[in-house]
Parts: sequence; C-alpha cells; structure tokens
Amino acid sequence: MSFQRSDCPIACALDIIGDKWTLLVIRDMLRGKQRFSEFMDSDEGLKTNILTDRLKRLQSAGLLERSAYQNNPPRYQYALTPEGKDLWPLEKEMIALSNRNLPGTSTPLKVN
Repeated sequence: MSFQRSDCPIACALDIIGDKWTLLVIRDMLRGKQRFSEFMDSDEGLKTNILTDRLKRLQSAGLLERSAYQNNPPRYQYALTPEGKDLWPLEKEMIALSNRNLPGTSTPLKVN
C-alpha cells in the first residue's frame, strides 16, 4: 500500500486507521450503517468533509467498497470488505478495554 512510512506493522496500520474518526466509521459499519446519512447520525458529530475523506481513504486501502443505490442524484452505500471486517477483533478489544477502565463507557459487544 502507498500509505506505509516504514515496515513496522503498527505504523502501517496507524497510517490507515490511526486518526480519531476512522475507527468510528468502521464501528458504525460493523453495526450495519451503510449510507452517508446514517454515518452522519452518529453521536460524535462527524463533519461531512471528514466523513467523505475517511470513506475515500478506507476504500483506497481496500477496507470498504462503494456501490450506487440511486442514480439521480447519485447516492452510494458502503460495505466492509473481508479485510475491513478483520478489524472487528481490534474494535471488540478496544470496547472491552474501555468498558473495564474508563468510567461512563458501556458499549455492548455486538456486531451486525
């Protein structure tokens, strides 16, 4: 991938998913969200330009696919690829770690 700054696997992963929004988009996709408007309904207040950038980045990295569901005007839905679904164990562990150690967190460990 063209994202790599070194051959360190952690650095390579962070180059793709290491910002504060990308794993939240993946979280929403794992929970069944597919359309831009559905992602915008998340509680974290993601801005449209950031969401557009993250969706493009994830598609370029091969973690999601985009397909048209409407032609006029053009509208797209997004689905995780098998490589994108491979992020579920990471997200699951982050949820468990936060639930154990950060008061006020209580996200259930479920995925669609």
